[in-house]
Amino acid sequence: MHDGEAPPLRGRVALVAGATRGAGRGIAVELGAAGATVYVTGRTTREKRSEYNRPETIEETAELVTAAGGRGIAVPTDHLEPEQVRALVGRIDEEQGRLDLLVNDVWGGELLFEWDVPVWEHDLDKGLRMLRLGVDTHAITSHYALPLLLRRPGGLVVEVTDGTAEYNGANYRNSFFYDLVKSAVLRMAFALSRELGPRGATAVALTPGWLRSELMLDAYGVTEQNWRDALEREPHFCISETPRYVGRAVAALA
Repeated sequence: MHDGEAPPLRGRVALVAGATRGAGRGIAVELGAAGATVYVTGRTTREKRSEYNRPETIEETAELVTAAGGRGIAVPTDHLEPEQVRALVGRIDEEQGRLDLLVNDVWGGELLFEWDVPVWEHDLDKGLRMLRLGVDTHAITSHYALPLLLRRPGGLVVEVTDGTAEYNGANYRNSFFYDLVKSAVLRMAFALSRELGPRGATAVALTPGWLRSELMLDAYGVTEQNWRDALEREPHFCISETPRYVGRAVAALA
């Protein structure tokens, strides 16, 4: 609630790339709660699922954004397909004429990484696919979306990753490919900050904590309502956080 004042992001337009579930959905919903118009993208729709084969859809995310107080607009997009991303940004330009916030949250690696398996034993196709999904998607989306974001001063880009620069710089992240992706996203935020800063916009990298994503809740056999029941099995789960927590961080930054 905003105590009778206008919501802080009313009139602002956001694109959350990779908003089907997890952090992306949490971010989209909290931007909605702050009054933003939020374009939510992903590959799983009510008609078609991605290889994740999960029930969450982008239409559902858009409805949650609207219910929270914003305006959610679902656009099915494969961010590895440049033409689809170009069309997406063209649509945002046509419908809104502006883009104030880009959240690069596309990931898709949960089914691909193999923990504690050296690069010569790791499935190569899965490893390379992880790089494509975690790195190429962000680069393609930035390439097409940033000219629109830069049209007005004050734009923000948020690169969602795992681990801080300090932590990832000193620690191996359990897999050659996973380590590479998460370090690369941090570096992308750094590079974007240098390219956007002189042009009136900002880029940051953001890392959620232990996320109570839909996949994580399923893994522990709990829901967001009774997640504490998992503490018997995994006491450290007490530090976990709702995806909407990282969403509030993005809304505050915006």
